[in-house]
Amino acid sequence: MIETEGKTILEALENAKNELQTESIIYKKEEKKEENIFKVTAISYQELTKEIEDFVADITEYLGLLVNFETNIREETITLTMYSNNNPILIGKNGRTLKSLEMLVKNKIKQEWGISPKIVLDVENYKERRIDYLERLAIKVAKEVRATKVDAELENMNSFERRIIHNKLTNFKGVATESTGEEPNRHVVIKSVDKE
Repeated sequence: MIETEGKTILEALENAKNELQTESIIYKKEEKKEENIFKVTAISYQELTKEIEDFVADITEYLGLLVNFETNIREETITLTMYSNNNPILIGKNGRTLKSLEMLVKNKIKQEWGISPKIVLDVENYKERRIDYLERLAIKVAKEVRATKVDAELENMNSFERRIIHNKLTNFKGVATESTGEEPNRHVVIKSVDKE
């Protein structure tokens, strides 16, 4: 993390990028009113990723988990994939622990920097496997609904998971989808549109 100054915010940002030797930075700014100088506190995405790793490592160590990290920074999205000695504990039921951990990280960055960069936490590609499972489930249940003409309610899901179901069945003939219920008991209903 560094601090730079400039007569304009752009000059202060350019100074920060030059010092950090990268175009991808996260920053906070403040203006010294009496001097008309802008001050920028900046950090590179690589440094921020290391801070996130350290923060998550402290939490998982407290939980008694040994965790290794694989990081990827692409288009200002930080993806942190974790490999632990107890993945089910780290993931939690339906990914709840993982989602909570991701929320803690995002809140920490928001509190420290005042911004919300895109941060994705995953455990051994759990999210990718979960998406695949939900898409297969959506097709299977939609086929049953179309064949039987009986509506089907799926399990309670978070908004991200419900969106996967809706998107997968957008062009599926003979059915429609609808989210119903109140959080945290909101779920997708797959309805027959060919009822006689």
